[in-house]
Amino acid sequence: MTTYGLIGYPLGHSFSHKFFTEKFEKEGIDAQYLNFEIPSIKEFPEIIKNNPELRGLNVTIPYKQQVMQYLDEISEEAKAIGAVNVVRIERPSPIKGDMSEGQRGSLIGYNSDVIGFVNSIRPLLKPHHKKALILGTGGASKAIRYGLEKKLGMKTLFVSRSAREGMITYEEVTAEVLKEYEVIVNCSPVGMYPHVDECPALPYEAMNENNLLYDLVYNPLETLFMKKGAEQGATVKNGLEMLHLQAIASWKFWEK
Repeated sequence: MTTYGLIGYPLGHSFSHKFFTEKFEKEGIDAQYLNFEIPSIKEFPEIIKNNPELRGLNVTIPYKQQVMQYLDEISEEAKAIGAVNVVRIERPSPIKGDMSEGQRGSLIGYNSDVIGFVNSIRPLLKPHHKKALILGTGGASKAIRYGLEKKLGMKTLFVSRSAREGMITYEEVTAEVLKEYEVIVNCSPVGMYPHVDECPALPYEAMNENNLLYDLVYNPLETLFMKKGAEQGATVKNGLEMLHLQAIASWKFWEK
């Protein structure tokens, strides 16, 4: 049976598994979607070799950057982002160096996160939304920055827990910063279930109706980050629609 799947660690509840299993059943597609929870990216070649029916993979944390070393091709957009979350597998199976050039197929990397995010946040943007804070510096944050800057024409600034060049810390996010950077995108896992009583350390009392808070977290549907922003009149949205849109984009990459 044709197989698709997800690699990451840990996986736990998988949106992708549910989404594609329901899609295959509803549309009568003879395929299955499996979760591959691997503690090290070094196990990636074995997944390809041991699953000859595998035609596509989604990639989640912490492997969106690490998986790139195993790919034969990477789309220009994924290269610019610096992260891959979709792998198209063209058989015969290819892991770099395992077979002769004549026998190898291709592993091709794409990024659908940027597609899902841009199409999800665009309807919420107002003319005064010119700059955005990006909370967190993981693989997803790279796609968010690319989308905000290259697709939506906004200026961005990363916020990190530790001081690093080109970034500010949470302690440096003042009322003045929030007035300048009116869009705030949470790319960190802070506030994700089961830690629902946590939120990024920001001066929420300084927010107002000009602010837009977008949380990539979707479990719970309303995070404390969103709730505290909404209490100040800010527009808020979670990452559920982004997940749907990036999943649809993943399928298009696999089936192209």
